[in-house]
Amino acid sequence: MVTIPLGRPTVCFVDLNALGWNFRQIRSKVGPQVKVLSMVKANGYGHGATAISKALAAEGSDAFGVATLEEGVELRQAGIRTPILVLAGAYPDQVDQFFDNSLTPVIHALESLAKLDLAVHSRKKALNVHLKIDTGMGRIGLLAAEVDSWLPKIKKLKALKIEGVFSHFSHAENVEGSYTTRQLRIFKTVVERLRAEGIAPSLVHLANSAATITLPAAYFDMVRPGLMLYGIYPSAAMASQICLKPVLSWKTRILQLKKVPAGSSISYGQTFVTKRDSLIATLPMGYADGYSRLLSNRGEVLVNGKRAPVAGRVCMDLTMIDVTDIEKIQPGDEVVLLGRQGDAEISADEMAAWTNTISYEILTSISNRVPRIHLHT
Repeated sequence: MVTIPLGRPTVCFVDLNALGWNFRQIRSKVGPQVKVLSMVKANGYGHGATAISKALAAEGSDAFGVATLEEGVELRQAGIRTPILVLAGAYPDQVDQFFDNSLTPVIHALESLAKLDLAVHSRKKALNVHLKIDTGMGRIGLLAAEVDSWLPKIKKLKALKIEGVFSHFSHAENVEGSYTTRQLRIFKTVVERLRAEGIAPSLVHLANSAATITLPAAYFDMVRPGLMLYGIYPSAAMASQICLKPVLSWKTRILQLKKVPAGSSISYGQTFVTKRDSLIATLPMGYADGYSRLLSNRGEVLVNGKRAPVAGRVCMDLTMIDVTDIEKIQPGDEVVLLGRQGDAEISADEMAAWTNTISYEILTSISNRVPRIHLHT
């Protein structure tokens, strides 16, 4: 059992052994010939990007994916030497930082393509880039349907070298539908067109976590697992196809216990009024820690292996729970917000359902004032 450290007891524990297990399952799934680009953007999906990346580098991750230049620089400063792809691309005034930190930008628009090529060429250098193709996501990327207009410009690049080409599936949780099939077909057509025009990127990639689990046709040269690295299935049905272990648990301790009579109002706005004599526990965490206010009167936590409901509105720094039905409870008792306690478990998917969101948001919303303690045995 992991002990919560002294001081403010609201912490996240990150199991690097589970992370390594998940990576090895991915490697086994895709085989030795397919590279693995591990997605560690958004602070490693809330798990702590530098520690996560070091552990994955030790496991043999071929590359890392981040959202911004700043995220890439953070990994370089932490000693990560593995290739890093910056998915949001590069602004012209960032060119020197990309060179200084050996980062690879994504190109997703003709305007940025021309400006970046000029900026790199003026320095008499060359820069590897990955080309983003919009096959139906409708977000960023060069439209596949307009390949005739942008391909001639790609061929005229002076300083940018097309190392990779990729796209993004619209369905993150299930890639077995007709829309995914259509995106895959469009992507293959664009790649074939590029090669016919003499552009042969060495890294063609498309598969997200769901496709890594269920769609080998989308593997190409490299896969881009994200959520599954952290032990969460894109959909529950995928649990039968690969065995993953949750990496993060979020815990705190009871700050105060208070007996209150029936008719007592708890927290702001009188949204929770006790219907009986009750025992209310206050926890030293709130929405400033990333515990969503939408969990007010809706979420549950684990205390002594049993579930206790959130009572009243989640506050900025404090949250109350109703522990009337839990025996032998004391101030300082461990409370699990996310993870296991005995045989009971609260998953990120369950928390997401309470707040009508997705597990990604649950994980990445845990704020930086919650310490991440990385464990490796």
